[in-house]
Amino acid sequence: MAAPDLWTWITIPAIGGLIGWSTNWLAVKMIFRPLQPRRILFFKVQGLVGRRQQDLAKAIGRVVGSHLVEHRDVVRSLNKLDFGGVLAGVLDKGLAPKVQELRGLPLIGGFLTEERVAGIRDSIVASIMEHKEAVLDEVEKGLSKGLDVPTLVEKKVAAFSVAKLETLILEVASRELRAIEVLGGVLGVLIGLAQVGFLLWHGQAA
Repeated sequence: MAAPDLWTWITIPAIGGLIGWSTNWLAVKMIFRPLQPRRILFFKVQGLVGRRQQDLAKAIGRVVGSHLVEHRDVVRSLNKLDFGGVLAGVLDKGLAPKVQELRGLPLIGGFLTEERVAGIRDSIVASIMEHKEAVLDEVEKGLSKGLDVPTLVEKKVAAFSVAKLETLILEVASRELRAIEVLGGVLGVLIGLAQVGFLLWHGQAA
């Protein structure tokens, strides 16, 4: 049996690389495509993400709510804010219409100068800031009762279009998915070289 020639050493690994790359390329595409269910002969075909979107949404919601974002994390973030400044701004907006209304009344209107209103606001802010930790504890209790992070995230992800999910996943994992395609081609080439090597060994043995 004749030893493989140069053309054999080139074509078989090249074909193996093409098959390996195209197979992995198709596998990666089928993670997302087809976006909507399509019937091919007797089979209904849809991409993995679209077919399992509800399960994916539930899993992401569970991970985010249980491990990534907890109520205490939200409260801890609030603690880093300029709490006094935020309260002062809220009070200014809330009190302004009422103060303007009271200034139209005799006697009371003359008492409500800008300085006195600012003093009242600052006094309220200072009083609240003295009990800041207690206020944040109450905020955390309210969040634990009213903010269901897993369900919120699950509903958000479930409401995404499959095309948007594809875009989000590719933003994170496009390099890794491309590496899978390239790896398929590399493995195909190596398998092709191994096949030619086997033919060479077999020819020499014969």
